[in-house]
Amino acid sequence: MPLTSLPLPDPGSPDLSSPLAFLRWLQRSQRRGQVLSTCWALVEMGCQAALPLPLGRGVQAAVDGDPAGIWQAGAFALALAVVASVGTVLLHRQAVWNWITAATQVRQLVARQASRLGAGLSRRIATGEVVAVGSGDVEKIGWYVELVARVRAAVLVWLAVSITVLTVQPLLGLVVLLGVPVLAASVWPLLGPFEERYSEQRTLGGKATELAADTVAGLRVLRGIGGEELFLARYRAASQKVRAAAVRATRLWALMQAQQVLLPGLFVVGVTWYGAHLAATGAIGIGTLVSVYGATAFLAAPLRILGEAAHAWSVARVSAGRATRVLALTRTNGEPDAVLGHPERADLHDPVTGLTARAGELTAVVCGDPDFAGTLAERLGGHVPQAEEDGPDAPQATAAQPPPVRLGGVPLDSVPLAEARAAVLVHDKEPVLLSGTLAELLDVPASGRIGAADALAAARAEDVLDALVDGSPDCGGDPMLARITERGRSLSGGQRQRLALARSLFADPPVLVLDEPTSAVDAHTESRIAAGLRRNRAGRTTVVLATSPLLLDQADRVVLVREGRAVAAGTHRELMQGDPHYRAVVTREEPVDATPRTPVKEAV
Repeated sequence: MPLTSLPLPDPGSPDLSSPLAFLRWLQRSQRRGQVLSTCWALVEMGCQAALPLPLGRGVQAAVDGDPAGIWQAGAFALALAVVASVGTVLLHRQAVWNWITAATQVRQLVARQASRLGAGLSRRIATGEVVAVGSGDVEKIGWYVELVARVRAAVLVWLAVSITVLTVQPLLGLVVLLGVPVLAASVWPLLGPFEERYSEQRTLGGKATELAADTVAGLRVLRGIGGEELFLARYRAASQKVRAAAVRATRLWALMQAQQVLLPGLFVVGVTWYGAHLAATGAIGIGTLVSVYGATAFLAAPLRILGEAAHAWSVARVSAGRATRVLALTRTNGEPDAVLGHPERADLHDPVTGLTARAGELTAVVCGDPDFAGTLAERLGGHVPQAEEDGPDAPQATAAQPPPVRLGGVPLDSVPLAEARAAVLVHDKEPVLLSGTLAELLDVPASGRIGAADALAAARAEDVLDALVDGSPDCGGDPMLARITERGRSLSGGQRQRLALARSLFADPPVLVLDEPTSAVDAHTESRIAAGLRRNRAGRTTVVLATSPLLLDQADRVVLVREGRAVAAGTHRELMQGDPHYRAVVTREEPVDATPRTPVKEAV
C-alpha cells in the first residue's frame, strides 16, 4: 500500500456513542488497510500452518526410502518458507501503516477539538488528561486497530487447521477445534480486574502529568518563593502512586502472559501424546504424526495473537473511553450557521451578567474576583461551553443552560467557529508566545488597519525589541527576524505581556476582549499603554477586564460586576465618587456601605 502523507487532510467525523463504536469507526475509516493487513496475515500464517505438511511427507518419504518424495517435500517446504517471508514483510509494513494512521487520526481529532473549544477545554478536562490522551492513549488505540486484522486472520487459519486435522484424525481434529477457543477464553476472567487496575494507573498518570505541567509553567515563581522542594515532594508522591498502580496492573498482565505460555504448552503436549499413542498402535503413520504435531504447535501463534488482542482490548477500551470523553464535548447551545452581519457595529451582550459592551466604545469591566473575570472574558469570546461555567462570583440562580453571549443579537455559539473567532478576539491573562521569529509571531489574520510598528509602539514594547535583538545575534539588528524562545521564557513577565498585547492590537478584530493586559508592568508604562490602547482601538469595540485606575480612566464607560451581575455603570470618576463597592475594589479598601446594589438593566 502506498505511503500516505501525514497529517491527514481530514480526520473525519467519529462515532462517539461509545468507546467500542469509536474503535469500530476507526477500523471502518481504513477499510483498505484492514483488508490488506488481513490478507498478508493469512499469507504468512497460512504458509506457516501448511509447513508441517511437507515436513510430515518428507519424514514419511525418508521412512519409506523414497528420495523423490524427500526432494518434493523439501521443495514444497522451501516455497512455503519463501512465501511466508514475503507475507511477513508485507504484513509488518501494513500493520505499522494501520497503527500509525489510526494513532495520527485520533491525535488530529484531539487537536481539532482543542482548537474548537480553546481555553474552555482546560476548564472541563485537566490539561494533563488531554496531553495523556494525545500521547499515550493514541498509541494504545492504534495498537488495537492494527491488531484486529491479525485476529481475523488467526481465527481463519485456526478454522482451516482444525478442519484439516479433523479430516485426518477426527478425534484430534475435534480436540483442536474446541481446545483453542477454550484456551483463548481462559484469559478473559482476568481482563476485568486488569482493566480496573490499568484505568486507575491511567487516571493517576494523568494527574501526575498535570502536576508536572503546572510545576514547569510556574517554575520561575516557585524559585522566587523557594517552593521547589514543596512541589518536588508533591510530584514525588504522585509519581509513587503511579508506580504502585502500574505494579498492580503489571502483576495481572504477567499472570496473563504466563497463562498464555503454560496452557498452550500443555495443550500441545496432550495432543502430541495422544498422536504418539495412535502412531504406536499403527492408527496413523509417523509422517502424519509429525504433521499433526507441527499443526498443533503452530496453533500457539494464533493463541498468542488472541491473548495479545485481549490485552489490547482492555487497554484500548479505557483509552478510547477517555478519547471519546474529550471529543464528545460540544461548544454550541444554539442553532448553527447563524450570520453575524457587521460585527464592528454590533453591541456585545452577556445575558448572564447583564453586561453590554457598546459598539465602538472602550468598556472597562471591574470584577471583585480575578477568577470570575477570566471566566467572563472567555464567555464573552464564546469559548467556554455554557453548562460548565461557574465561579465564586457566578450567579447563584443561573439555569443549567444559561443563554449564550450575543453579538448584535446573534448568539455567538450559533455562529461558525471561524467567523466567531474572527469577530471576537480574547486576550488571555496569561497569553502563550510560540517559539519563532517576531515576524512569525505577528503572522496572524489582521484587518490591515494597524501596522506592526504601531501595534508594538502602542504596547510600549521598545525594550522588548532590544532584548530580542540582543538575544539573537543572527538577526542582523532586525527585530522582526529576532527569535523568541518557547513560551517567551527568555523574557520577563511584563515583556511577554506587552508582546502578546501588541499581537492582539495588530490583529485589530472588530471586538477585542482584554483580561488584565497590564498586570505585570509598572505604573508609568501602564499609563502609556492605556493611552495607546485607546488611540489604536478608536472606533472598535473593546472590553478591558481590569481594576487598574490608569486603564479605567481611559474607558468610555466602566461596569461594575458584583456577585455575578452588572450592578453599576458610569465613568471611572463617577463610580469612584458615587459607588463605595466600586471604590473598594479599585482602591482595595473596605466598602463604607455594604448595602447590595440593584442590578443594572440590559441597557448597561
